Amino acid sequence: MNKIMFISLGCDKNTVDTEFMLGLLRDRGYSLTNDEAEADITVINSCAFIKDAQQESINAILEAAEYKKTGSLKKLVVAGCLAQRYADAIKKEIPEVDAIVGTTAIDRICDAIEGKGDYVENVDRLPLPDTTRVVTTGGYYSYLKIAEGCDKHCSYCIIPHLRGKYRSIPMERLVKEAEFLAEAGTKELILVAQETTVYGTDIYGKKSLPELLKRLCRIEGLSWIRVMYCYPEEIDDELIETMASEPKICHYFDLPIQHASDAILRRMGRRTDRKALETVIAKIRKRIPDVTLRTSLISGFPGETEEDHAVLMDFVKKIGFERLGDFTYSKEEGTPAAGFGGQIPQRVKNKRRKEIMMLQQRISAEKGKARKGEVLDVIVEGKLPEDNVWIGRSYMDAPGVDGYVFFRSSADHMSGDIVRVRITGSKEYDLIGEAINDN
Repeated sequence: MNKIMFISLGCDKNTVDTEFMLGLLRDRGYSLTNDEAEADITVINSCAFIKDAQQESINAILEAAEYKKTGSLKKLVVAGCLAQRYADAIKKEIPEVDAIVGTTAIDRICDAIEGKGDYVENVDRLPLPDTTRVVTTGGYYSYLKIAEGCDKHCSYCIIPHLRGKYRSIPMERLVKEAEFLAEAGTKELILVAQETTVYGTDIYGKKSLPELLKRLCRIEGLSWIRVMYCYPEEIDDELIETMASEPKICHYFDLPIQHASDAILRRMGRRTDRKALETVIAKIRKRIPDVTLRTSLISGFPGETEEDHAVLMDFVKKIGFERLGDFTYSKEEGTPAAGFGGQIPQRVKNKRRKEIMMLQQRISAEKGKARKGEVLDVIVEGKLPEDNVWIGRSYMDAPGVDGYVFFRSSADHMSGDIVRVRITGSKEYDLIGEAINDN
């Protein structure tokens, strides 16, 4: 039987798509390999969100194509966002590619591999593969994609063109999937979508994330439930109360605000302003005093003045986000912002991003120092054997984007174990501690 290698690039939503495709291939009898030299078939689940991600995907395709030329690779399939956006160009420019599978056709992966054609479906189709996933995250944490697409149409973002309109995945299916993941060993379930806060509005006629969360909290085996990508203008009292009152839900809000200058927020097509951002953040912190707030920002958006940048700096300093990432604006073909006047030179974008991140580093360091003496639950991720130090994450840290807790322990642990750790020190973004009650 042919051996298949999967290369999954981009976001956690792509990871879920990859895991479903792997499940379909497993069900069809294919075997999987991580060795590109022994793979008969390679599938690259690509990303096209920004130029850097596109280039990473193209490089991966070209590297795989080299194995096609030597004869060791029989088939090369490109899936995901780059495939959805540039299907014709990929087939023309890289003839080694045998098949294309778009974002809404992941359930056709077996047909594509078996030579039945390319599958780039209507961008608003919602594929619901009839399989269980092959979890690739280690098993102790898993992503649950609760919706596909987005209706926001921010002026800088290509996602609606790649992923279509917002489509919620039926709740019964999500609960069943979460039960499977819990039975397979998942301790931390991470809810993702382009936007999680409007889940259910399209199929149930109302925001249904609180109801979904309550049902997920009843699943035995799950210890932590984390919610990502909460658009601040959609956060209501019911969601805050649910996240405050359900013990399994991490006190962690991911708020992708992008900016704090009202002028730039309007140009971005965002549906909020600085005052509204401050109001919802104050409401969250009042109800959940130990909450960790994460945000993402864009520096150098077209038309951003030094005054706008200063407003953002002031906002970051005033709010004191526990976690923050800043990205320089990427001019994306097909977006309204690509045609805006006032495009900012890259050196200026880089400078502004650096200033934001230096400010955040100081904020993060101060908040880390204030944690000294606290006792936190830490989910174990691994060990640095040469230092005899364990690595884990607290409720404040989502995998792949936040920091770690490094701690010493005399006991043996498995990945996914939750250990009580007293914090003894900190770095800019990480905490240091000692396990308690080791015996």
